[in-house]
Amino acid sequence: MEVRVISMKEIESLGISIVEIMDVVEKGFKLKGEGKVELPAKIGIHPRHDCFIHAMPCYVGGEVDAAGIKWVSGYPINQEKGLPYITGIMCLNDPETGFAKAIMDATWITAWRTGAASGVCARYMASPESEVLAVVGLGVQGRTNTVAIANALSNLKMVKAYDLYESQGIKYKETISKDLPGLEVVLCGSVEETVRDADIVVTCTPIVANPKRFVKSQWLKKDCLSIAVDYDSAFDAEVMARADAFVCDDKNQYLWTQEQGVYFQRGYPKEDGILGDMGDLCAGKVKAPREGRRGAVLMGIASHDVLTANLILQKAQEKGIGKVVEI
Repeated sequence: MEVRVISMKEIESLGISIVEIMDVVEKGFKLKGEGKVELPAKIGIHPRHDCFIHAMPCYVGGEVDAAGIKWVSGYPINQEKGLPYITGIMCLNDPETGFAKAIMDATWITAWRTGAASGVCARYMASPESEVLAVVGLGVQGRTNTVAIANALSNLKMVKAYDLYESQGIKYKETISKDLPGLEVVLCGSVEETVRDADIVVTCTPIVANPKRFVKSQWLKKDCLSIAVDYDSAFDAEVMARADAFVCDDKNQYLWTQEQGVYFQRGYPKEDGILGDMGDLCAGKVKAPREGRRGAVLMGIASHDVLTANLILQKAQEKGIGKVVEI
């Protein structure tokens, strides 16, 4: 059995754009909404406090026909060590035989598909006239979310940004100024200053079991899209529960996670408070408003990983990238 092994450096050399990733993530959402995706809720272990290692399997059917699993970890304690918060390994399998056909870095995949999911959410839920984006949490996912949302909204002019660590803010501004040279980057001194007057607010902070929920509803504009990629760690429950429309990336996973009694407690929406999930939106089953208070919880689902990895494998095969080994 031959397996293609692809490193992060090799993935980066392929030059895959955020728009390409957004397109495959959107396709995954649409197929999920059409009932063509097998997507179990992620399971995991927790070797240290507030740290997780999750298994994320998925089969995407329809015209895609791709299967795989991501083994991904999130360690907030790594930040103090100068190490990445998120790391992982991705495995793609041949749906016909079950054989593994590719193993690749999942750190890059997780970073960019997470941003891409927020970009797709903005395509469906943000006002096309949005000019100001607020980003709280300026690590890797802060960067990828900014790039994706900016590519989804052509009228975006400014990003207001905040991180607890000043060095993160400096690095973020340098990176975004290169990624998006036409976008004004304003580093703020507090969360409240960051989110006030923003058309879109995205939070990219570490996921924790006992959240402080420091983004308050009264700080937000009447017309605002709030996107959480950090579970319920940052947004006060009122932001989501009293939104004119609340969506999640996968309704089954959101409700299953809520039932476990750790996340999405203390006022977060129950089943009857969910307009639909992103699969429903992308498949045209429901339509979200583009004005008023809108909220979205994007937990990250394995269809993003499988489709992004599938895109990487296709390009790697075309260019002869990666090392083919016998197992």
